Amino acid sequence: MSTHEAPVRTREAPVADRTAAHGDAPPVEHLVDAVIEDYFADRIARAEALGEQASLLWRRAAASARGGKRLRPRLVVLAHDALGGHDRASAAVVAAAFEVLHSALLLHDDVLDGDLMRRGRANLAGEFAGSATEAGADPVTATAWGAASGLLAGDLLLSGVHALIARIDSPARAQLNEIVDDAVFLTAAGEHSDVGYALGVLPAESADIRRMMEQKTATYSFAAPLRAGAVLAGADAATAEALWRIGTSLGVLYQLRDDMLGVFGAEERTGKSTTGDLREGKRTLLIAFAEREDVWRDVAHLFGVRSLAAEDAERLRAALVTSGAVAAVEALIAEQRSQVERDIDGAGLPEDLRRELRGIAGMCVERDA
Repeated sequence: MSTHEAPVRTREAPVADRTAAHGDAPPVEHLVDAVIEDYFADRIARAEALGEQASLLWRRAAASARGGKRLRPRLVVLAHDALGGHDRASAAVVAAAFEVLHSALLLHDDVLDGDLMRRGRANLAGEFAGSATEAGADPVTATAWGAASGLLAGDLLLSGVHALIARIDSPARAQLNEIVDDAVFLTAAGEHSDVGYALGVLPAESADIRRMMEQKTATYSFAAPLRAGAVLAGADAATAEALWRIGTSLGVLYQLRDDMLGVFGAEERTGKSTTGDLREGKRTLLIAFAEREDVWRDVAHLFGVRSLAAEDAERLRAALVTSGAVAAVEALIAEQRSQVERDIDGAGLPEDLRRELRGIAGMCVERDA
């Protein structure tokens, strides 16, 4: 791969391209992609002086950041533009920083889950494990090498988030770093709980699972990007706080649908296995609702079995439907969407921002990937 190979363009144009006109300036997603491309090109070039393995680690980290919905950059730019921001260059850098943060957390998440695939192909850990296997390493050694590589790559990208924000010339820079720090702080707490629930070392009631969802997904994916865009635009504290609350609610809505897709989605659309969550024993509200019914207790011994057979996965899915858990989550999704839309309408936001946020709520509910 060339060190200047550009990241693949997202298929969805950022919302901000429809909400803000800036004369002949390039579309915002081009600016964001250019920042990400330059960031990785610079790191790859620097790593080449350290040897082939360091360079390979960065090249594969760059590859892991390609594709995806670019949702977090879209939210940064949306809030910035809709709230009257004029610093497009800084908005693009901050948006890129949130995408790098997302890539870092996915790398760590794959290590924690022991996953070697992401988006339908080998992830960074899987690529290094595969290379080690081809070189003659035994499976345990190859997997350990892959996990170590994924952990270190994630660490590098976490550092890169703050390095990117340090580039901007804005009075909001210190506050933006605090927003990122808060996001990582809360995400780590949520991830830690998620792992504990899956391993059975922590008890998990419905309220615990919902709090974990808010911390692990909603904070860095929705609340922090929206707040960052508002702060960069110079919005007042009340508006920034309202967007944090709305973002948190949107993130829960997104995760509720994600948990459904993780079990019942089409793998060719989601790019991930629909048995992974069942094999890992992932504690979601879907499972919490099912556990209240006898029909789930009859198959509960299959949940969390790493070698789960396809027919046993189907038994678990059938129990989730029969128990009423699927219907309960769908009802919760509808309720959550209505609440989010009420919050959006009552926050005193500009009309274009309110409209776009309602559209994002719809996307969270209706998406199939």
